[in-house]
Amino acid sequence: MPRFSHALLLLAALAVGACTNPDRFGPGSGAGGPGSGITGAGLGDVNDPRSPAYFQNRVGDRVFFTVDSSTLNDTARQTLVAQARWLNDNPDYRVIIEGHADERGTREYNIALGARRANAVVEFLNAQGVSNARMRSVSYGKERPVEACPEQRCWDVNRRAVTVVSLGVGS
Repeated sequence: MPRFSHALLLLAALAVGACTNPDRFGPGSGAGGPGSGITGAGLGDVNDPRSPAYFQNRVGDRVFFTVDSSTLNDTARQTLVAQARWLNDNPDYRVIIEGHADERGTREYNIALGARRANAVVEFLNAQGVSNARMRSVSYGKERPVEACPEQRCWDVNRRAVTVVSLGVGS
C-alpha cells in the first residue's frame, strides 16, 4: 500500500508540473504575456499589418472598464474603432471577445458583469461593420486575472474585455 501512495503522489506531482509548464506543447509554446493565454509563436510578425501579432501589439487587443460598469469610455471606443478597421480589412479572421472582472464581488455577479462587458464590445464592433458571424463572446468573470492582488492597480487591469483573434476557426 505505501508504494501505491508514493506512486499516486508522484503522478499528482507530474500532473501539476505539466499544467504549470509553459512549454509543455513544445519550445516557444509558453504564454504570450500576462493574462493572454496565448503564445507569441504563430502570431506572426508584429510589423506585418495583417498578422495577429500586429493586432495584439499595435492595434490593441483589450479595453478597460470602470468598477461595476460595462460602458465603453472614449479610450475603449478608439481602440475598438481600430480593431473594427483591422477586422474589416482582414476578413479571414474571427474573434472571441473575453469579458473579465476584478476579484471583488461574487463569482456569479462577475460572470454576469464579464458577459455584459464582452457583449458591449461585440455590439460596438458589429455597429462598425464586423459581422456577428465572425464573433463569439465568453465571460470569465474574475477567474482569469492579469494580476491577482487586493490593490487598485490589479483591479484596474483585471476589469477588461480582450479580443482574441484566430484564423478562420469555427463558424
